[in-house]
Amino acid sequence: MPMADTKDRLAEELSGPIADLGLDLEAVDLSSAGKRRVLRFAIDKDGGVTMDDIADATTEISRVLDDTNLMGEQPFTLEVSSPGVERPLTLPRHWRRNNGRLVTVTLGEGDPLTGRITVTDDDGALLEIEGAERRVEYAEVRKAKIQIEFKKEST
Repeated sequence: MPMADTKDRLAEELSGPIADLGLDLEAVDLSSAGKRRVLRFAIDKDGGVTMDDIADATTEISRVLDDTNLMGEQPFTLEVSSPGVERPLTLPRHWRRNNGRLVTVTLGEGDPLTGRITVTDDDGALLEIEGAERRVEYAEVRKAKIQIEFKKEST
């Protein structure tokens, strides 16, 4: 089975069991590393994931993989983590979970906008950009990424 098909089947098989743990399956990645394959899952939830969430998800993913033959007989390494700040914002829940953070947004036309997410709903977000508010509809967003901020310590 091609890797793309395997990734899709894994996501399909594991979305339900991961949701039963109160988590969202954000990404599935399968790659080759020599004779082994590396299977990576990214999970998330409102408020962020804990190490216990990672452990519970790893146990559940292992159980499902043991009960199915999706990975075949070839050895693989399993990695489960949170998506991290590098993940683009593509779903309303991604925006909601980053409320208060600085984001750079590329819309259909024009230069990218950088502002702080202040309010989110199912259709869009309100950004504070240089003291002014601007509504951004998710349907208009081509790309959105959280900006990492480093705060200078006061002396």
